[in-house]
Amino acid sequence: MIENLAEKRRIFIVLGVFVALAAVTPFLDLFMQSLVTEILVFGILAMSLDLLLGFTGLASLGHAAYFGVASYTTAIIMTKEDWTWTFAAFQWADSLGLGLFYIFIFALVVATAFAAFFGFLAIRAVGVYFLMITLSLAMVIWGLAYRWSAVTEGDNGINVLGRPSLFGISLESEMPFFYFTLAVFLICLGLMYLFVRSPFGKTLVGIREREERMQMLGYNIWLHKYLAFIIAGVFSGVSGVMWTLFNLFVSPPDIELITSAEALFMVALGGPATLIGPVIGSAIIRSLQQFISIYVERWPLILGAIYIITIMLGRLYGVEGILGLFGKFRKPAATSETPEG
Repeated sequence: MIENLAEKRRIFIVLGVFVALAAVTPFLDLFMQSLVTEILVFGILAMSLDLLLGFTGLASLGHAAYFGVASYTTAIIMTKEDWTWTFAAFQWADSLGLGLFYIFIFALVVATAFAAFFGFLAIRAVGVYFLMITLSLAMVIWGLAYRWSAVTEGDNGINVLGRPSLFGISLESEMPFFYFTLAVFLICLGLMYLFVRSPFGKTLVGIREREERMQMLGYNIWLHKYLAFIIAGVFSGVSGVMWTLFNLFVSPPDIELITSAEALFMVALGGPATLIGPVIGSAIIRSLQQFISIYVERWPLILGAIYIITIMLGRLYGVEGILGLFGKFRKPAATSETPEG
């Protein structure tokens, strides 16, 4: 009963924060509105990786692959007139106010296919071998983006001229697109929350904690990891679609190793296995990139120092990430002194 009440309280707090964000953002300047939207986009990417790292115990260095596949698919659909059937279908759907739905469906199908194929190759590996395989597969996508210039425009990237409307509502200006991004973010957050709270999600946590025991209980470990890998890839694809719609440009640097490393950093910094923790990590990292990089040339040193301090404090107090530290400090001291029984 107490646990249920605490869970409901956390849900209401999170919803309250995003309601406040929706109310405050219109009063910010254009730069800050753009930054908040960017944080939400990368928040989806970080939460999707948290499904693997935090809840399943799989640290991937190739999560940017599905982000990139969806990003490029979105740009290609919207710009490549010589790809007659995809461009014509998009134009027809957009004329009905359904262009965004067409983009999401098509891009997510492609991202899901890549995640299913890559997952099939990578899941049987463990530890550092899993890291290296996912990194290698992601570098294949980066190589295609860089070298297949007939489709991806190579290192010039693809410029997207505008955003499709949603049921006749223009998303060209910052605020309508921010509210659209916030809606997509909340839908993804809600779906991922239901996923990790489901029996399947709890099984993933069991696999993370004691894989041998779950196998002895009769669970198909490979299949659970494989499905988690695909689902995480789908949500990464959602982030990729939103990135192209937000940035109106996609190029190989968007999907190189640094993007996957940043996503890992966001999860570890904010707090794995929390969903909201990675969003906090996204806010910290994207804000530092936008603000500190203006004044400090070697701003990654500051980011690295913050990460080291967070990890050291986490080890000291037996928690993970900023959210874990916050939960540790807000507990009253009397809790630890309560007699058993």
